Amino acid sequence: MQPVPSPFATEIDEAFPNAVDPLALSLNENPFPPLPAVRSALIRSIYAANRYPEFLPERLRGLIADHVGLPADHVVLGAGATGVVSQALHALTTPGDAIAMAAPNFDGYPILAQMARLRPSTVPLDDDGHNDLDGLADAAATARVVVVCRPHNPTGTLEPVADLLLFLRRVPRDTVVLLDEAYIEFAAPELRVDPSTLLAQFPNVVVVRTFSKAYGLAGLRIGYGLAAPELARTLWSQQLPFGIALTSLLAVAASYQAEDQLLQRIQSINAERRYLRMRLSALGIYTTDAHANFMYLPSRGGRDQAWHEVFADSGLHVRHYPDGGARITVGNRASTLAVLSAMGKTSLRP
Repeated sequence: MQPVPSPFATEIDEAFPNAVDPLALSLNENPFPPLPAVRSALIRSIYAANRYPEFLPERLRGLIADHVGLPADHVVLGAGATGVVSQALHALTTPGDAIAMAAPNFDGYPILAQMARLRPSTVPLDDDGHNDLDGLADAAATARVVVVCRPHNPTGTLEPVADLLLFLRRVPRDTVVLLDEAYIEFAAPELRVDPSTLLAQFPNVVVVRTFSKAYGLAGLRIGYGLAAPELARTLWSQQLPFGIALTSLLAVAASYQAEDQLLQRIQSINAERRYLRMRLSALGIYTTDAHANFMYLPSRGGRDQAWHEVFADSGLHVRHYPDGGARITVGNRASTLAVLSAMGKTSLRP
């Protein structure tokens, strides 16, 4: 007997068009579905969907704190990294304050700044796609908040730890630094900053992280921030009652228990990024030195074809930028071959 198709099959396909689409490369989504243990936990959570989650997410807070090696009073939670940033901006700023950030940057920051009625002060990236930390430190002198994405979005670049610490020493202590580490799991361990040491030295820093990228849980909207107790207490005051879904605790717990499998996936994505960069280099195409699950193609300037023209008829969905640059999510091998095919069909050399 043939299985009866679900009456909701069409609705599911329409609601989640990117679920298995190797050409959807614009949002830096993880190409893998949730880990098997996470899927099992999510299925079990259905049976409790009639119940409210915790009034405030104390259990999830403690779980994350134990994992990162900090006391629970250093942790805040939000609906993805953007939720944490939104809480921080509303808790720590007043309308009219300045927020300093690189340009280009994660698309969410200008939107969140506008929602909080802040004045953006932008600092261009350097020629290699790195944060201009000196320029950001100068801008921070008159800003209430300064944003540093590390690895940077959209270029994937990563400034040395020593340079980051020099920058933080220059930032006034009454200026809050949002250190966005949404992609930090893709960076080599020796390139990361220990959060406990960092927060002890710089109590004006909020480290922002997410389960959307390396953990592959973008649809669950789970983010967290790490901060010194006084600053974390202010952010925790903005915690929305019943605001963190019941699924979050189960998914995070299962993810932590399956970290060996998670690490294998991260290594697979990093290997695919290196492979794609090598193949593009062989075509004479420069990309920034990315430490994330994406790569960045700088603007082609006066060359024959802009990147939006290269990808126009390919069926690929990549992120294009006003200056002509493009960001491509690293997916599976099918995605990589589709990118290479699109570029191989065009005149790419100067």
